[in-house]
Amino acid sequence: MIKQYQGTGRRKTSVASVRMLAGGSGKIIINKKEISSYFPIDFHRHEIMKPLVTTSNEDTFDIFVKVLGGGLTGQVDAIQLGIARALVLFDEELKPALRAADLLTRDPRMVERKKYGFKKARKSFQFSKR
Repeated sequence: MIKQYQGTGRRKTSVASVRMLAGGSGKIIINKKEISSYFPIDFHRHEIMKPLVTTSNEDTFDIFVKVLGGGLTGQVDAIQLGIARALVLFDEELKPALRAADLLTRDPRMVERKKYGFKKARKSFQFSKR
């Protein structure tokens, strides 16, 4: 039986559900597409691989991701967190290395809501004294 590890990552409005299968060849499938076709920008692919590179597990797992909401950067960070959490389930001893690389911390920043009487969240209309 193949061991399976799951992790959930969130960032802004993106939610990523990550399934890692042990004993794989290192392929990553995101929303039923190859990683290179879903994220054509090299930097995004590098960011997703960070937890695997940090723990030297690049070709150990087959990773299947379902990600919803947000933009590309939010989705990348959500996937990254999901992979890091799944790696901790795989081996608890990887936690200090992932923590040191700041890969287990969820970024709490969210978009501030627009307020009544303002153009945006904080920007107001031009003030006229007379």
